[in-house]
Amino acid sequence: MSSTVGKVIKCRAAVAWEAGKPLVIEEVEVAPPQRGEVRLKILYNSLCRTDVYWWEAKVQNPLFPRILGHEAAGIVESIGEGVTDLKAGDHVLPVFTGECGECAHCKSNESNMCELLRINTDRGVMLNDGKTRFSKNGQPIYHFLGTSTFSEYTVVHAGCVAKINPAAPLDKVCVLSCGFCTGFGATINVAKPKPDSSVAVFGLGAVGLAAAEGARLLGVSRIIGVDLNPNRFEEAKKFGVTDFVNPKDHNKPVQQVIAEMTNGGVDRAVECTGNIQASIAAFECVHDGWGVAVLVGVPKKDAEFRTNPMNFLAGRTLKGTFYGNYKPRTDLPSIVEKCMNKELEVEKFITHSIPFSEINKAFEYMIKGEGIRCLICMEE
Repeated sequence: MSSTVGKVIKCRAAVAWEAGKPLVIEEVEVAPPQRGEVRLKILYNSLCRTDVYWWEAKVQNPLFPRILGHEAAGIVESIGEGVTDLKAGDHVLPVFTGECGECAHCKSNESNMCELLRINTDRGVMLNDGKTRFSKNGQPIYHFLGTSTFSEYTVVHAGCVAKINPAAPLDKVCVLSCGFCTGFGATINVAKPKPDSSVAVFGLGAVGLAAAEGARLLGVSRIIGVDLNPNRFEEAKKFGVTDFVNPKDHNKPVQQVIAEMTNGGVDRAVECTGNIQASIAAFECVHDGWGVAVLVGVPKKDAEFRTNPMNFLAGRTLKGTFYGNYKPRTDLPSIVEKCMNKELEVEKFITHSIPFSEINKAFEYMIKGEGIRCLICMEE
């Protein structure tokens, strides 16, 4: 890689030229990293619902052309000025949120919401100079979540890169950089259910199944999966789900159904869809006195959470979490080690694998609700 240091790299990237239209594999130019940045060679991606959501751009501020992608793994190609904790050849996971290490949030044990590098879905340029590092024929192409991993090479702020064990299988651990940690951490770090307790998980996509997996590993005896897609129920059993509820099968609120199933409510609930009614149901289905509900899914910006205040006064607790409360640079290396020690089985989440040239198939799988995660192999 040394021959490319300091030079513009021409490579393939899947460019979203406009909302909802198939991505196009293009040859783009990737500029060298500037101060505080690193340029990565991306080897594997897995498609996340967030990529699809912003590609559709139905309710968001549209920003195109753009290179999406944020759940990935790769190798450092080169580093910019001032970067001291990464070097060329390091195996890494780029993350959509960061850890500057200097702000009040980074110095706190109670937060992972870095003031400088927290997620920003609208920004399409680099922080250093307000410009993009991608272009085609002189036309700038915007970044996405500071990662833009649907490119063979990308430039990322060094604070959004977690250095990991070089022996880790990148085609497996790539799922850690978003979906898995978001759901798993919501259960392990925030909900904290006790052994032999009960947990309800709303939404059985990758994030919800990761939440269920966390409950399973903590020894939870009853895990109730809630989803509108009955095709997900069989797959969910592999992640410890013991009971299934499809709200469409009942003529009463799902929180009432769950309360009746569990003699008053579950001990913990984790909401992973972002649907505001599901969020309310997750809170109202936990047991009074000690029940805790954790919101993971991101609701629409104008959504309102409405519930009777007596639900709080009766001893229920409502919490929110971001990226499972994990600090990416600090915590991801140890999670990777757990994968290597077989303590975590992240390969269960990968149900499809395709070459980069067929990336649009991954979007089709996601939209149809087929599988959990689709691995996108950058080298063909």
